[in-house]
Amino acid sequence: MKFLSLFIFSAFFLDQFSKYFVIYVLNVSPVNPIDVFPPFLRLRYGENTGINFGLFGNSINVWVLIGIALVVCFAVLYWLQKHPQPRIAQASAGVLIGGALANVFDRIIYGYVLDFLNMSCCGINNPFVFNVADIFIFLGAFGLIIFGHDPKVSKKGA
Repeated sequence: MKFLSLFIFSAFFLDQFSKYFVIYVLNVSPVNPIDVFPPFLRLRYGENTGINFGLFGNSINVWVLIGIALVVCFAVLYWLQKHPQPRIAQASAGVLIGGALANVFDRIIYGYVLDFLNMSCCGINNPFVFNVADIFIFLGAFGLIIFGHDPKVSKKGA
């Protein structure tokens, strides 16, 4: 559990630190974007009231989104409790949970998720912004798919 907690805390802290740094130190705002390595990396201020890419923004209650995120976090914790996983899967679960909790924290504090990363490439101008927590959630889910296993399924295949 200590191993898992380390990844949960690290993902949460890195996301919140990155938001603080970009908004309050670099002063990124709606009127002050920063081109870091255009067009590949730009810092753009965004307030996401919906799910990924702002889908369903303002049409879903913030508390519903918080509830869904918390249910997912508890479901992953429950699954880990019932089905012990290798360390790489535990780390994946940790960054997924830490990222989700960081976005929950934003929703409670601000009423939206603070986003600031914008990446484009190859002549395609991406209008969407995301944050470090979103990266952790994606990598965590991907890691659980690749490295997580269900012992019941493993026994049937043996």
